[in-house]
Amino acid sequence: MATVGLIPRLAKEAAATLAREMSAWLIERGHIALVEADAGVDGVPVAVGAEIAERADLLVVLGGDGTLIHAAGLCGQREVPILGVNMGTLGFLTEVPRERAYELLDKALAGELQVSRRLMLDIELRHGDEVLLSGAALNDAVISKNAVSRLASLEVWIDGKEAATYEADGLIVATPTGSTAYSLSANGPILYPTVETILLTPICAHVLTQRPLVLPASMPLRIRLASPSEMFVTIDGAHGRPLEVGQEVWVRTASHRTLLLRNPDIDPFAILRQKLRWGAR
Repeated sequence: MATVGLIPRLAKEAAATLAREMSAWLIERGHIALVEADAGVDGVPVAVGAEIAERADLLVVLGGDGTLIHAAGLCGQREVPILGVNMGTLGFLTEVPRERAYELLDKALAGELQVSRRLMLDIELRHGDEVLLSGAALNDAVISKNAVSRLASLEVWIDGKEAATYEADGLIVATPTGSTAYSLSANGPILYPTVETILLTPICAHVLTQRPLVLPASMPLRIRLASPSEMFVTIDGAHGRPLEVGQEVWVRTASHRTLLLRNPDIDPFAILRQKLRWGAR
């Protein structure tokens, strides 16, 4: 008997309907099914998301990449396998199409799906010794300016050594998983999702020679705002706060990983071809 947590996309009726159906399917087979309470799905057993992630043997995401990132955040430092059923349009992380959801859920419960271990980042916003914001990121931490803000001066230390000062609209610190997210839009490289690296991508750098940088995952980063620009720090697009002059963003590899269960019929290059027409004529 397995405890399966269902994380539907908020305000998506198709996801709510599938959650009801999947909950009944699991219970009929002797499993425990819990649906995240915040999703507002009626007629099913529900619990708070963090409680589900603490109890679950498996999480099933019914939505898109944003919903999967939310589910990864619920896990804290607990490594819970996640099966992503794509209910949206793009879906780099949610690899399972709706029509194959039950087939691959059955395989997941039997332990027959390959696990992709994805690097996570630990993020802290500090003012001296005080931690103002902290969290883990599956995709990225983004330092970006407000709409009317001036160019920012961002001092970067890598592995404790002074590296560069970026004059830019901001910086993206991304995981390999996040290399196909905001970083890609800022002309960052595509990284294979399971390599152990950290990607530093400037946003509209004033100096064209300041290009994206790929670093070993073992090297921590420290980024200090050195100019009176109005900047904001965001962790995985979910939570953040303003970055003031002299405050620092500390980034290091997290001790835990996000475990994504793979669709056996596709690989990362197939996803790039399907979603971005990468490498296609």
